[in-house]
Amino acid sequence: MPKRDNPRTGPKYEKPERPAAKRRTAARGVAPAAKGRPAAQGRTPVRAEENPNLLIGRNPISEAIKAGRPIDKILMQKDAEGSARVIAGLARDNGIPVQYVDKLVLDKLAPGKSHQGIAAYAAAHKYVGVEDILAAAKARGEDPLVVVLDELEDPHNLGAILRSADAAGAHGIIIPSRRSVTLTETVAKASAGAIEYVPVAKAGNLSRCIDLLKSKGLWIAAVDMDGTDFATSDLKGPLALIIGGEGHGVSKNLRDKSDYIVSIPMHGHVNSLNASNAAAIVLFEAARQRRQK
Repeated sequence: MPKRDNPRTGPKYEKPERPAAKRRTAARGVAPAAKGRPAAQGRTPVRAEENPNLLIGRNPISEAIKAGRPIDKILMQKDAEGSARVIAGLARDNGIPVQYVDKLVLDKLAPGKSHQGIAAYAAAHKYVGVEDILAAAKARGEDPLVVVLDELEDPHNLGAILRSADAAGAHGIIIPSRRSVTLTETVAKASAGAIEYVPVAKAGNLSRCIDLLKSKGLWIAAVDMDGTDFATSDLKGPLALIIGGEGHGVSKNLRDKSDYIVSIPMHGHVNSLNASNAAAIVLFEAARQRRQK
């Protein structure tokens, strides 16, 4: 077959002359205007998506507290006066942590808005009490299976643990009121809907919470290193599993309060697992043992 001349490079091809107007606009880096439409004057900035769980202003936050809306934390300007002090008292009475910050922090949090020296993070889902979790297990005629999270910080980890807890039949999760991830929108999305089915309780003091669980007949097992192989451990009966936070594991105080330590044998080059992976492995072993029982 005879070779064809390239239409752009062949001997008969002549590159057409570009119109002068187009040549000038291209040189300036601006696309020529479409017919009947003015030329673009630069890209319109995209507004960041607002946080649906961020409350600002004294009256909205005050009314949210009075209405019983679950609030994870309040940020208050250090020198705030007047009704701000009343809100701080309401927060204290309802067990809501208050963090005092500089005005600049609130300005960045709610740019261009009148925050009146106060902002709050509302939870994406309502919290329950520890007693409610135990009551739910009793209503189902099952031994309680509870997960206690020791200062977990990654919302994706909490979301994944909610999914595993739901799939394994756990009755609830307990998190500390401070220094822990809470029920944010990110957690809700990562849970893939499990946040609607697994109750979450907040404890002001995990150490006292462990004492309460023991008084209710639960055994406490910390998932940490240097323990008994989880597959040979007894995970039946009323049980609370303590999962440590990222990086530091289970705190010494909670480890000492545990009845026993269970570990996941590691056969590779790393010596630990992601918190949500560890929780899933031990939860499903507990579920397996309970089915056999």
